[in-house]
Amino acid sequence: MQMQRPRTHGILRAYAKAFAFWGGMSLLMGLQYKPPDRAHFWSSLIELLLLVAAHAFALTLWTPPIFYLVGKYLSYSVRRFRYVLLWGLGAIPFIVLYTGIYSLLVPPYDDALHRYTSRSFHAWFEVIRTGFADVLFIYVAIVVAAHAYEYLKRVRRQEAERLEYQQALAASELQALKMQLQPHFLFNTLHGIATLVDRDTNAARAMIIKLSNLLRTALDRDGTDLIPLDAELKFAHQYLDLEKMRFGSRLQVDWLIGSDTRGVLVPQMILQPLVENAIRHGIGPSREGGWLQVITSMRDEYLEITVRNSTCDSRSNGTGVGLRNVEARLRYLYSGDANLSFNLGADRTATTNLKLPALNYRVADSHRGRVDQVVAER
Repeated sequence: MQMQRPRTHGILRAYAKAFAFWGGMSLLMGLQYKPPDRAHFWSSLIELLLLVAAHAFALTLWTPPIFYLVGKYLSYSVRRFRYVLLWGLGAIPFIVLYTGIYSLLVPPYDDALHRYTSRSFHAWFEVIRTGFADVLFIYVAIVVAAHAYEYLKRVRRQEAERLEYQQALAASELQALKMQLQPHFLFNTLHGIATLVDRDTNAARAMIIKLSNLLRTALDRDGTDLIPLDAELKFAHQYLDLEKMRFGSRLQVDWLIGSDTRGVLVPQMILQPLVENAIRHGIGPSREGGWLQVITSMRDEYLEITVRNSTCDSRSNGTGVGLRNVEARLRYLYSGDANLSFNLGADRTATTNLKLPALNYRVADSHRGRVDQVVAER
């Protein structure tokens, strides 16, 4: 019963739409060809409405079945000649049934006597003969409209399936990028630990403990793409603590965080690759070590994250897997609304600037829907 009820509602809704359409069309045609008589306005108006209702009812009975048959047997249209021939032959029962229902509802009108006469087979035949072309045109219009409607439904369904497929593909690629990022920074950190094992066993042991805590934080995060910047800063801070144990006094880190930026939503592990890139390509190769700054600010409803660091060689490109990963994630998550830039200065400083739309908790859900749409349109 529960499955039949929605189907029944759909059938009733289809008939209601058909009656409303044909009722409106019949009323316009009636007002054009037989407007109410001013001398007998109300009686002629009631007569017109009854004729309109009869005409609309007779057409409504067969409109939804035609739409149903087109939707069910449209796949047979590959055999065009046979398909067109069958629908052409369908005009015969349509004309007979429509005129039959209309003749039962409305008795024949005698123009010479100016009154309605009794029903007869001859009167029904006259209705078919005099209105054959008009009814045939209506039948063709219904069939064409049914095919157009069915093709539109199929196009929209195929488009929805295509968008769903592209969204699923983008989501899987984002997940693959995140899965690639975690082993990347893990291997780099383990390499740093390996350099301390021989010369400072206690420091290496402490780094392993910190690394386990850092990995636990990464694994405990759910699958959401966006997290507060404050949580991302905490994760990057833990990572830099590990690097400080390896570099010691050779690494200086300054945090210049705007208070209005901490609640802004950012992608998971979007900052850690930037600071890792700065250390691996800028500070790490230098015997003297170096400095690193993390700066966040709000500008024109955009969050700007800047990572500046010293470098030992102005000719180094300063880019690696981390930055390429970040760029790919930004393309899938924000399309053209976010960008990443890298600049290597002549004064042996490197600047990585990340610009993201400033999203907070309240607009995160709506943005996620917009992100899906942008990804699908790509």
